[in-house]
Formats: sequence, structure tokens, C-alpha cells
Amino acid sequence: MKKYTLPVVIEKDEHGYFAMCPALEGCYSQGDTYEEALENIKDAIRLMLEDMEGSDELVSDINSFSLVAVEVTA
Repeated sequence: MKKYTLPVVIEKDEHGYFAMCPALEGCYSQGDTYEEALENIKDAIRLMLEDMEGSDELVSDINSFSLVAVEVTA
């Protein structure tokens, strides 16, 4: 079993928390709490990676990423 390090974004919204993995298109989840959203996105990532490996799709190694907050006046 291979270990991956992937970026995850978790945002609070009016329904709880929304989580997504930008490195895996279409990989997202949600939860009522931050912790639940984090566990749910881990499960979603694991399932997506298993599916990709099972269908011989290439899984890119992503071990380096950057998170930046920008301030914009509009």
C-alpha cells in the first residue's frame, strides 16, 4: 500500500463544513464538524485512489504544495 500526501481544503459554510482535495478532480465531502469533514475527505480520497489504481489510472505523487492567502480590494 502506497502512502500519499495530498492537499485538502476545508471551508465552513451555512450547512457545516465542505472538504475537497484539489489534486483529485471531483473528490469532495462534507461534515457537520471540522473533524467529521476531515475524516470524510480522507475516506473519499482513499476510495478514489483505490478506484484509480484498480483501473490502472496513473496517480501522480503530490508531496509538495503551497497554501497562500491573498488580500484583494475590489
